[in-house]
Amino acid sequence: MVTSESRLWILSAPSGAGKTTLCRRLAATAQALGWDVAGLLTPAVFDEGAKTGIDVLALRGGATRRLAANAPDPRFDFPVGRQWYFDRAGLEWGNAQIDHSLPCDLFMIDELGPLEFQRGQGWRSAFPALSSRTFRLGVVVVRPDLIPEAQQRFPVFGLIDPSLAPSTDAGLRRWLHVLAGEVAPLP
Repeated sequence: MVTSESRLWILSAPSGAGKTTLCRRLAATAQALGWDVAGLLTPAVFDEGAKTGIDVLALRGGATRRLAANAPDPRFDFPVGRQWYFDRAGLEWGNAQIDHSLPCDLFMIDELGPLEFQRGQGWRSAFPALSSRTFRLGVVVVRPDLIPEAQQRFPVFGLIDPSLAPSTDAGLRRWLHVLAGEVAPLP
């Protein structure tokens, strides 16, 4: 149920702090509540404990594609920095998923970084989608150093620290309603 009172939150913390894990928990909880959940998650891929890649997961439908690798590979033809090589087709697929995400109850983008804010690439479709406010609750993962740019780009209700998320399913269900502005936070 999309309302005119949609709220957009930034989820931010250092690398490895559990941002994508919290996004997965929020999405699963919202789906269990019957919410229409859409957007993208970018879970890390590990091989023997080392991060070797990044997948992209469409929250509506659950399709997954490999998005990036940390070593040159013919499939990953778009170098970003010195460490990551992205798949252009994976980026376009992700943008198409974003384009077909709205309206929805919970809209999530994991994550917007320098590729989007400074190079105008990556999840380009996320900016008009987030600005549209055609969601009940929006959560966008943003690196801590890019929070000021995100706050200038779209009206943000507040910041989420993943370390403060409820640990129980019941707590997470209530927290979703608090984030959406439907119930008051507990004192």
